[in-house]
Amino acid sequence: MEKQLTLSAKARFDAKIPKVQKELFEYAASLGGFRTLTDFIINAVQEKASAIIQEHNTIIASEKDREIFFNALMNPSGPNQKLKDAAEKYKLFIRENK
Repeated sequence: MEKQLTLSAKARFDAKIPKVQKELFEYAASLGGFRTLTDFIINAVQEKASAIIQEHNTIIASEKDREIFFNALMNPSGPNQKLKDAAEKYKLFIRENK
């Protein structure tokens, strides 16, 4: 389940980075048409966070699907009544149409 973000509440995020890294980010922000370095960083981090969460959710779903699949293989429940009835109808059909 993806966590919903509330955009009305604000929080501050500060980071100390090397000057050369800041210059690289500023250059990328200007090339990308971002209004500010903050807009660029928020956009980049938002995209990366969404991708990580999506990948995590896919892995979780895959693991759950795998568990269900192998559990069904290792612990078959056997045929239900409808399948048994269908098998009997099939056998009767084959006998009558020889």
